[in-house]
Amino acid sequence: MTKADIVEKVSDTCGYSKKDSSELVECVISLIKKCLESNEDLKISGFGKFEVQQKKARRGRNPQTGEPLEISARRILTFKPSQLLKAALNDA
Repeated sequence: MTKADIVEKVSDTCGYSKKDSSELVECVISLIKKCLESNEDLKISGFGKFEVQQKKARRGRNPQTGEPLEISARRILTFKPSQLLKAALNDA
């Protein structure tokens, strides 16, 4: 499903125009991005929890040459589905 598909579904389901639906979807996505960029966790009841986690720098190696290298520290995004979502996926 793409962002355009989501806009279409919001438009059909909620009765908004395509323009209003597009603005609504963009606004929600923007809020989610801002929340995650500021290292806040995002919990959507009945759906799941998005968490930003910090990975430490570590040693690795180039798989083609075997040469050791340093993998830099970084932030990653993880998602943990809620029990309701897990149940819905397994019952479908």
